[in-house]
Amino acid sequence: MLKTGSEHIETLRDGRQVFINGKLADDVTVHPAFRQSIQSVARLYDFQSAEQNRAIMTYEVNGAGAASRIWQMPDNYAELVARRRALETWATLHCGFLGRAPDHVASCLAGMIMGIEIFQTYDPKRAEALAEYYRYARDNDLYLTYVIINPQADRSKSASQQQDRTLTAGIVDQDAEGLTIRGAKMLATGGIMANEVFVTCIQPLSEGDESYAVSFAIPMNARGLKIMSRKSYEEQATSVFDNPLASRFDENDAILYFDDVKVPWDRVFINQDIRMCQQQFHATPAHVLQNYQAQIRLMVKMRFLLGLAHRIAETNGIVSFPQVRETLGVLAAQNTMVDALVHAMEVKGRNFGAYFVPDAHTLYSAQVLTQKLYPEVISSLRELAGGGLIMLPSSVEDFADPQLKALIEKTQQSPSASAEGRVKLFKLAWDAIGSEFASRHTQYEMFYAGANFVTRTHSYRTCDWHSGTRLVDQMLDSYSLEGDLAAQTAVAA
Repeated sequence: MLKTGSEHIETLRDGRQVFINGKLADDVTVHPAFRQSIQSVARLYDFQSAEQNRAIMTYEVNGAGAASRIWQMPDNYAELVARRRALETWATLHCGFLGRAPDHVASCLAGMIMGIEIFQTYDPKRAEALAEYYRYARDNDLYLTYVIINPQADRSKSASQQQDRTLTAGIVDQDAEGLTIRGAKMLATGGIMANEVFVTCIQPLSEGDESYAVSFAIPMNARGLKIMSRKSYEEQATSVFDNPLASRFDENDAILYFDDVKVPWDRVFINQDIRMCQQQFHATPAHVLQNYQAQIRLMVKMRFLLGLAHRIAETNGIVSFPQVRETLGVLAAQNTMVDALVHAMEVKGRNFGAYFVPDAHTLYSAQVLTQKLYPEVISSLRELAGGGLIMLPSSVEDFADPQLKALIEKTQQSPSASAEGRVKLFKLAWDAIGSEFASRHTQYEMFYAGANFVTRTHSYRTCDWHSGTRLVDQMLDSYSLEGDLAAQTAVAA
């Protein structure tokens, strides 16, 4: 059930059509735009399959062997916590910079299976297809990405009202074998190093959009599937020393174009049902579980950024300054807030049928707050680092020249680190908060869960308003105009 890193790499040599810089990438596992990040994912699988890590990273599936905890559906609070510890441990290997690591879409799919009754009510055959696919993905330890957003195009119009009706991926034919899909979906984060893609629509669809209201999964090498990569930050990274994050953790994003891709019926979970496209996420624990994973990852990332902030202050010799400690104190509080919200999701969790799931409103509260919080944290780190982020040697090659190295040692002084150590730290800091890779991460943390109004609406939808308004009513009922007037009359008499 578990695969190693080398086994995962081998699965990516499957003839998938990845396009970058105007060319077909061929073998992505050796392409300079993707190879290092693929190696980082391989290390996740090696860590998980190592004998000494199996207790935390795996669980037993009905006595049939060990499976990755990313597929686990917790029965109780203790199992939810155990699953979180596995996801948290995995995230420490990339310090939270792989936003769509294998545990994300696995969490979504597990959440849908927790609510399989919703699919059974919709269509027993589609429900069985989903259940079989979950077992297949779990038993083969697949890495799934997903595309659940339509191309932006004209946002004032629905998918069916666009000038080109096949801009958004939708059904153009249906027969005894399955569906034929044509059009584009975004944004396949991690897709180039994933095994398969889950395709659906999380955005609200309108009447007339039925052909786009589908849910299915296909391999990344499916015939007719074209993967159009964005610019690779890894490919632009000159060295690991100069770009320690971009060179190894650029999970990449891609637009997928379905050029009449055939999807067999055993891979189709929803067929032309607008209401069900929403229910698969919100009437099941899927949306909560997938975003709970995202908050676990962000918790680890915040922990890394907090450590980076303190190390910058130490390196610059300013950690004892009152104003710096104030900034660090705020960052520490923000970090602990994210940590506490993740734990609160678990403590306030509830039963969903036979399963135990995180508290939805605490989750959405965390998303509302962290969408604004992340850029604030980045700004605080910029202030702590100051000009040190840009007063750096041009590249690692400067150290190879004895004269330049001597000047580096003279100009890159620190009370707590060598010149090489100082440069190494600030190169890391720049890649985390200032580089093009870092800018993409700020954008990602602000919008991976949707625009602000989306997460705020989820927060409104899941809030227990009654507990607050009940107190208001209790206070209002404790006095009255008539009673106050009678008291005033009594006093006057």
